[in-house]
Amino acid sequence: MVTMRASETQASGTAIPEVPFTAPPGGPVGVEVMTLAELRARRAAATAPADDFHRPQRPAFHHLLTLDRGTLRHTVDFTAHTVEPGSWLWVRPGQVQQWGELGDADGTLVLFEPGFPDPATVAAARLDDPFAAAVLHTAGPDREALGHAVRHLHREYASGADLPAEIHHALLRHLLAALLLRLAHPAAPCGSAATEPGETYRRFRHAVEHHYTRTRRVEDYARLLGYSPRTLSRATLAAAGVGAKEFVDRRVVLEAKRLLAHSESSAARIADHLGFADAANFAKFFHQRTGTTPIAFRTAVRGTAAASGGAG
Repeated sequence: MVTMRASETQASGTAIPEVPFTAPPGGPVGVEVMTLAELRARRAAATAPADDFHRPQRPAFHHLLTLDRGTLRHTVDFTAHTVEPGSWLWVRPGQVQQWGELGDADGTLVLFEPGFPDPATVAAARLDDPFAAAVLHTAGPDREALGHAVRHLHREYASGADLPAEIHHALLRHLLAALLLRLAHPAAPCGSAATEPGETYRRFRHAVEHHYTRTRRVEDYARLLGYSPRTLSRATLAAAGVGAKEFVDRRVVLEAKRLLAHSESSAARIADHLGFADAANFAKFFHQRTGTTPIAFRTAVRGTAAASGGAG
């Protein structure tokens, strides 16, 4: 759940605050659905300091948030977003998020673990896309259908005691799948067709997510997947708008930014975690792709976060 019970985890010497998923007592395993009014009530009853909720967190589960009224500010991977009625915030496992003030906004928050949806839904809804948009805007029939879907999911979650646990669990999985698929595949405008990423790109994206700390060489991914480097680059360019090498490098830069901003690890330890020979190699790579040094980036981001926290 989202009352912050953060734990420090170690990965190759790199510590970063993480929030594990914890099912509420008596609730189904792997998913939780609540209104923002319920979230405010839980925060008021929580024993953790109030500012724990607003500090940067790295959840190990998905957050889906939609509003019926009001606006919210939410930061995801160093980008501030405004969530309004008709838009959906989607924070994925591993992304670093920071909550703004809830104010009097009304809406629904859906939390679920990566393993809760069935594999077909995971693939079709692109749940493992590390570069998916954090905020999705809806209108017309899509907005109405999504509203019905999330309300149905919330009602089923709240009334689960009326059914055997396995039936309740199956219903929640199906209702969540309907919501995720509708959100990931909005109706195409008249006369156009939505394009699906190809199998080659999907396999490459999955491999990068599992191996980017070990290799940045496209040749290694090509050998692992049984494609030529040129085939991977063509598929990635068609699906993501960048070549395969750029795709891998962006994933490494994203992780470097997360670790620099939200851990106390030195540049040398981060370099080792990300597979660089030494800190100088990492610094050169980071500067070439961001225009700044790792230390300058850390100083700038933490200064911004401190100013934001003070303003709140």
